[in-house]
Amino acid sequence: MKHFFFVLGLLPLLLGSYTAFAEEEPFRPLPGKFPPLEKGLSYRGELVFVDHANRRGSIRVQSKGAFRFTAPHPFAMLPYGMVRHHGAPADLRDIPLGTVLHVLAFLPPDPKTSAVPVLPINNREKTGLGGAGTAPAENHLLFIEDEPSYCLREGKVWKLNQVEIGTNESMLTARREPKLGGGAEAGEETFTIDATTRMWRGRECLTIAELVSEGTWPASGKKPLGDHSVLLGITWKPTLGGVFSRFHLSDIWLDDEAIQRSTRHQTEVHKAFIRSRWLPAWIDAVEYGKFGRATVTATLFGGMDPSLYADFKKDAAAFMNGVENTLKHTEGGTAGPSQMAARGTVRDVTHTPGEAPPGSSGIQIQFETDLITEGMRPARAVRIRPAGWPDVHLPREEYVGDGVGFSIEQRFPTPAIFPKY
Repeated sequence: MKHFFFVLGLLPLLLGSYTAFAEEEPFRPLPGKFPPLEKGLSYRGELVFVDHANRRGSIRVQSKGAFRFTAPHPFAMLPYGMVRHHGAPADLRDIPLGTVLHVLAFLPPDPKTSAVPVLPINNREKTGLGGAGTAPAENHLLFIEDEPSYCLREGKVWKLNQVEIGTNESMLTARREPKLGGGAEAGEETFTIDATTRMWRGRECLTIAELVSEGTWPASGKKPLGDHSVLLGITWKPTLGGVFSRFHLSDIWLDDEAIQRSTRHQTEVHKAFIRSRWLPAWIDAVEYGKFGRATVTATLFGGMDPSLYADFKKDAAAFMNGVENTLKHTEGGTAGPSQMAARGTVRDVTHTPGEAPPGSSGIQIQFETDLITEGMRPARAVRIRPAGWPDVHLPREEYVGDGVGFSIEQRFPTPAIFPKY
């Protein structure tokens, strides 16, 4: 996986901007193929709504306009789309509302089954109080990550320049630059901080008042901070003075031990989640046998902790179940996913030669079952679990189907909940 994030790091994620690609025909990701990075569109913004069960939400996209006037922009995760929080794999439910995120987005692969509104191709040119580029048609995400995840992947840090403690609102100025030096990528940025801002130092979680008490920060007024290297958790909330685009700091990680602890905790949160919901993949090929038998070749999606992939071993028992493009399990009435899934054996586990494309783990498995189900067809998404993972039933909002089949119209909530800004 480190090779994937190195490759992904070559893509510039420009603050408040996007990259336009001149093409004769708009690019859309194809079924069964992971899209090339250079075809994507990068932007940054605030998470303002999450529908975690359907892997979608809304983001207030940053532009040169007035940030608070920008209408929330709907997005959906691609089936193989990856979420990262505090430098670790995550689910959308793990990221607090208000968090400022970096994304890489594509046009909907199939507009007919999109979980969010399909917008005109040139919608990024639309202007309003928020400015141009705040509602791009590219709203299906290959990845979405918070600021510390972005910096850890890119090898960057924030250098603290100065803190100014005020009565109602305090300020901190910093600049982002490569950890190993080489100059800042942009000018200094000013953030608000307050009593809710958490300062992580080693195993401690400190407040501004505690930093003031120990003499690290002043009780009032300004103090230079000597370019101390940190990682920042960036959010947005209304600020004094009517400033258009000033962001707020929810967290400051003051040393490596502090962020490593956050990363380890988030990793464990996500591992527990995947073991209960199963690891996603898509089917590359199906070789049919007699009387319902089949051998299925599937590629496991990327972005997971290596220990999850290590649980897929040759000759181990496993379950495979069809899912919708939101990765929701298909079930029948009150039956859980294990009752409806195809049961079988992992006959082989192979690693694809060379660099795995973004979204892929580079790991293929061959799964043999004596009763293949309807949802297991080439280019379709599935979820898989080794037999040793927990066998649990999911809450009603996290699966589709009622025993009589499934159609897009049954999806709840439907894409109609999102206005077309």
